[in-house]
Amino acid sequence: MVAFTGVTRMRVPTLIALCLVATSGFAKDKTKAVLPTYVLRAQTVAVIIDPHAGFSIEDPEANHTAQKDVETALLNWGRYNPVLSEQTADLIIVIRRGTGKIADNAVRDPRQNNRPGSINPMDDGVSTAAQHGPQPNQSGIEPGGPISPQTDIGEQDDSFLVYEGGNSHPLDAAPVWRYVRKDALVPHSVPAVDAFRRAVADADKAAAKQP
Repeated sequence: MVAFTGVTRMRVPTLIALCLVATSGFAKDKTKAVLPTYVLRAQTVAVIIDPHAGFSIEDPEANHTAQKDVETALLNWGRYNPVLSEQTADLIIVIRRGTGKIADNAVRDPRQNNRPGSINPMDDGVSTAAQHGPQPNQSGIEPGGPISPQTDIGEQDDSFLVYEGGNSHPLDAAPVWRYVRKDALVPHSVPAVDAFRRAVADADKAAAKQP
């Protein structure tokens, strides 16, 4: 009886350890995003600034610079064609440049995404050519709203969120893929696009293995 108790005492920590390993492995697998088929079939993408983002007083062009850098990276990739119209885009990428601070003074401007025109590739990036009429708004925020100061809390890191396009309020749904990291939208290199490209490549490989 004593021997049995000793064995039991030795086995319990081992069993607990094995359970923890299994649980952690399961949790790790659960966090790995699986891209749906429509992401692989998509042809066009609209890159917009987070409608809730303000622009930093210290760096007011940070979001616009990140927007153009993401569009340039997408053009260089060649998988998706960047367009300005959210209404016709197969995918919508919502970007926001982090402040690197816990709290930062910012100015909210709902007109940040008003960019009437077309996207044209250039040797050193992209440019927009003017066209008549405003772009459709799918963000749910009135574009003619007031410009007002605000304090952004907890927006330290850059964010790159991918949504399905083709419906009236695409940002009301959960993003199909997300990448939130420090310097994810750093100018020119744009690690978030590289990460998304790898995720799409992995999804392509997985789809090719399907019977």
